[in-house]
Amino acid sequence: MDGTSIETVLLQILVLFTLAKIGGMLCERLGISSVIGEITAGIVVANTILFQWLSLDVDLSVFEIFSELGVIFLLFSVGLETPFSELRKVGKTATLVAVLGVVIPFFAGFTLIMGLGDGQKEAMFIGAAMVATSVGITARVIKDMDLTHSIESRVIIGAAVIDDVLGMIVLAIVVGIAAGGSNGIIDIILVSATGVAFVLLVIFFGSIVLPKARQRVSDRRSSVPEDDVVCVKKRKFTISPLPLAIIVCLSLSFAASHVGLAAIIGAFLAGMAFAEFKDKWPCDEEFQPINAFLVPFFFLFVGMSVDLGSFGDVIVLAVAITLLAIVTKYIGCGLGSLKLGRGSANIVGVGMVPRGEVGIIVATIGLNMEVVSQSLFSVVVFMSMATTIVAPFLLTWAFRRKYGVCPTDSNAEVQES
Repeated sequence: MDGTSIETVLLQILVLFTLAKIGGMLCERLGISSVIGEITAGIVVANTILFQWLSLDVDLSVFEIFSELGVIFLLFSVGLETPFSELRKVGKTATLVAVLGVVIPFFAGFTLIMGLGDGQKEAMFIGAAMVATSVGITARVIKDMDLTHSIESRVIIGAAVIDDVLGMIVLAIVVGIAAGGSNGIIDIILVSATGVAFVLLVIFFGSIVLPKARQRVSDRRSSVPEDDVVCVKKRKFTISPLPLAIIVCLSLSFAASHVGLAAIIGAFLAGMAFAEFKDKWPCDEEFQPINAFLVPFFFLFVGMSVDLGSFGDVIVLAVAITLLAIVTKYIGCGLGSLKLGRGSANIVGVGMVPRGEVGIIVATIGLNMEVVSQSLFSVVVFMSMATTIVAPFLLTWAFRRKYGVCPTDSNAEVQES
């Protein structure tokens, strides 16, 4: 925080958090997800005198950290409501949704940019940016509508995890080709294998090893004679659920980031693992105050990434890319979930639409490698932000079209055949 006093930081937090909450409440009064209000607040701050008045042009590192922590804890909370045992019920469908949601957008973006006369490497980066899915936006809308337990929500979240792994593989391949070198293929194989192995390893331990270990400990304790129960209880070490949940969340988030995956994948997997022990360590309610404070900063930061003045020269191409990004994700992911019915396929298709910060990160890598031009970078930023802003509207509409205005878990619960 070079040159930024604690007084300034406190003022920044106060103003940004207040604006996010006001924007969220206004949207809720209009029947719109509060996500839109929080993103809009960020856009207003970034493109008005407020940005300089709050000295945000000096240093944004504090809010980058708040943003990352917000989406990490949000995905952990979503994972808490999606145990591995539940995800396995939609595993095949989620995999198909993820694969089609990667292949179709990538080749559509690649073909369009090549058709416009740009280079192959640039076209590959644009295709990779269109592959990305920002599950944080969709997860928030799902939680706001209290539909985390619906079959569509589990498919979307499960597919988003697989999508992120596939997206990482695609990005590794694109970076390897762009960078060249004799070790390119080897690096691609190693990074891809590491990411896949990490996800499978956590799923294996969370869904098989830990539940079995818990059962053995429970059986052993139940076999202790009644006379020894008091002694056993005296020797028992305990820790409250919330600190343990935070430790597990941060540990797997760090591990995921360390192996080249997004930290939110580790957070979500941590939540799923912790959900298997929710009867013993319930922490859902304790996590709500943390999320209420940190999560809005993620959506604020998404909005603050939008520079409205940079889109003037490329607005036509940006709109075309945005429409292509929406249509290809909708078609690819919708086809992958068609076996659940048209209404569910409609929900899954729009639920995978937002690119958010993930698409911007991909484009930034290309820009830093001097492969993606500044104009195409602006196009990807526009596409990422537009899909992020439009997705909550589409997802809310899709859920209400199937479940009505006030859906409940009971009528949303459907088993995959």
